[in-house]
Amino acid sequence: MVSGWRRRMRIGVQGHRTGVAIGIWLLVAAIPLACLPLPAVPSPTPEHGASATVTPIIVVATPTSLPQSVVDEATAEELLLINLYERVNPAVVNIQVLRPAAPSIDADFFREGEGSGFIIDQEGHIVTNNHVVEAAEDVQVTLYDGTILEAEVLGTDPHSDLAVIDIDLPAELLRPIEFGDSDNLHVGQRAIAIGNPFGLEGTLTTGVISALGRTLPAESLFAIPDVIQTDAAINPGNSGGPLLDADGLVIGVNTAIRTTTGVGTGVGFAVPINLVKRVIPQLVAEGHYEHPQLGIRGLTITPVLVDGLELPVERGVLVSEVTANSPAEKAEIRGGSAEVQFRGGLVSKGGDIIIRIDDREILQFEDLLSYLVMQTEVGQEVTLGIVRDGREQSVKVVLGARP
Repeated sequence: MVSGWRRRMRIGVQGHRTGVAIGIWLLVAAIPLACLPLPAVPSPTPEHGASATVTPIIVVATPTSLPQSVVDEATAEELLLINLYERVNPAVVNIQVLRPAAPSIDADFFREGEGSGFIIDQEGHIVTNNHVVEAAEDVQVTLYDGTILEAEVLGTDPHSDLAVIDIDLPAELLRPIEFGDSDNLHVGQRAIAIGNPFGLEGTLTTGVISALGRTLPAESLFAIPDVIQTDAAINPGNSGGPLLDADGLVIGVNTAIRTTTGVGTGVGFAVPINLVKRVIPQLVAEGHYEHPQLGIRGLTITPVLVDGLELPVERGVLVSEVTANSPAEKAEIRGGSAEVQFRGGLVSKGGDIIIRIDDREILQFEDLLSYLVMQTEVGQEVTLGIVRDGREQSVKVVLGARP
């Protein structure tokens, strides 16, 4: 959990914007809960004073019938959600983990946690978040019908906050979920979450996709691109559960909420399913996933930065630092040559400015991050369009693996 997030992000690249994000990022694995009593409501007490006879006035309103079209639309919405839930919920599981904790009198050296996951094939593979099962000593899965099974962690990836666990169950008893396409989403379209908030199994919440293309801090020094933002209620325990479209296809893996209170406030985030499609097969086969990297730190160029550093271009990524022995260093990409005071902090100036990678124009840091994570792989050669000393040139770089 990161408070007042202002983290430099690596993409094999690291970067940040000028500005401060207010709030808390909360990974939504469940925490132990206490039942709080509702406050008692006192009975009405008549005021003291002279008695009087009060004649009640009753206003009777005549109900206004809704147009049939509105009734039909509401009925169709209900039927859609009912049918979707009945079809998809059998694929959603509750995950309980037991992991080592700091020794204390009360903890007994272990702590429990909960999250969600979903079955992806008839071999018993289940997708969830890395932070749900990380360092787990014991993992149990509860299916929709109450069946409890031991699970094995096959692979984890902190860079994308994804993991795969496995259960042993006959194929005919498994109800795998279907994947959608997160590249074909629109702000405003329906979003449905199914999971286990606060341990309440099989909970469905609805909303819309409220934004696309967000960048989310990961558990590593790197960041997750193309994240889906939704106002469907997501709370502790929803981590690892599916975010669905109106057809019941998975479009993301619920991962985090932005909050100042520790509970969902209408801003939830899901790892896009197209990143899941890239990462999961390698986690199943090898237990880990190799993310490609350039090996730089950089800043999104803004009008303020252009004026302050007298930059020759108005858009792109200013390279502030090149990591030693990285692909960028081998390709002789230049980092900043001097640090200057800028708005109360230090900024490196004099480095290359990346304005293009292959055929993709780079307008901001997130464009570079997204392209590397979603479109490339380790060992692939890419061509960077850079501006150096006021002149544009091309540099070829063979991508390496993140540490």
